[in-house]
Amino acid sequence: MMNPLISLIIASAGFGLLWFLFWPKTGLLWKWRLGLRNTERVLIEDALKHLYDQEYQGLTCTLQSISGILSISGDQAANLMVRLESRGLVKSHGAGFELTSEGRSYALRMIRIHRLWERYFADETGVSETEWHKRAEKLEHGLSEEEVEALSASVGNPGYDPHGDPIPTQHGRLPPKKGHALTELKEGEFAQIIHIEDEPNEIYAQLVAQRLHLGMRIQLLERTPHRIRFVGDGEENILAPVMAANVTVELLPKEEEMKGPYESLVSLAVGEKGEVTGISKTCRGPQRRRLMDLGVIPGTIISVERRSASGDPRSYNIRDASIALRNNHAELIHIKRLGKAA
Repeated sequence: MMNPLISLIIASAGFGLLWFLFWPKTGLLWKWRLGLRNTERVLIEDALKHLYDQEYQGLTCTLQSISGILSISGDQAANLMVRLESRGLVKSHGAGFELTSEGRSYALRMIRIHRLWERYFADETGVSETEWHKRAEKLEHGLSEEEVEALSASVGNPGYDPHGDPIPTQHGRLPPKKGHALTELKEGEFAQIIHIEDEPNEIYAQLVAQRLHLGMRIQLLERTPHRIRFVGDGEENILAPVMAANVTVELLPKEEEMKGPYESLVSLAVGEKGEVTGISKTCRGPQRRRLMDLGVIPGTIISVERRSASGDPRSYNIRDASIALRNNHAELIHIKRLGKAA
């Protein structure tokens, strides 16, 4: 006969195993099934966003484009589209697919959430520009309507995300696409950047490194099959056409001139002073608020007091206070040179 203590231990172990596997909400099987449901939901919502994006650009969504954008096999893409059709979210159209009215509403809601999160990261955090899209992708699934509107209110109910993409309204309204690719500009034409595409991430990272930003006024200097050369913010830029195609611009009237000068605070030598004309639009969120709190606003006179042994940081006199700024921060402050400080 088995020892009662051993029997109790075996029974307890068996109960513990059953609890570990099957207990609601915390059991391994429950978590596995929840993970499958969440993965399917993410695939469905990402597919709907892709379908809408293709329609917005006047392109056709195909099994190949779905497979590529979601990094799944052709068979998985086909099965996914079957599920979407069965739910009344998409319908076949020739060689591709298109959204139903219900699918379009669902897609616009997801796009709204994604772009609101990007706006939040740009305005309210110090998260790098190259991380906005990836972080928004992780957070866009599963928000309630109340949470979405609270997020929108927290960033001032914006109309556009930080890349220049319009944010759908609560009722799903979206303005028509405008502007054209930088690659379509003619030599000598003036334009303003109104959108910078954030995918693929590798190209976007290079555009960020070039300090391109929304609102930048540019003049095209040269357009060849191998390069696009233009001047913006007083600096010459050269992009490969594949990169320039991800930048959308809007022509400026011929009578509008490029505004300048485009000197930055870091260009001043010790003993020189300048008047602030603005802060670069690449400076956002807490960093921009910190500079403004220090008094760095248009009209402020700043002089260079001293430099460290390495030259970085340097000490500046801002509104009668000595403030140390790193060179990469001083580069973001546009000034009009005034000569020697008194």
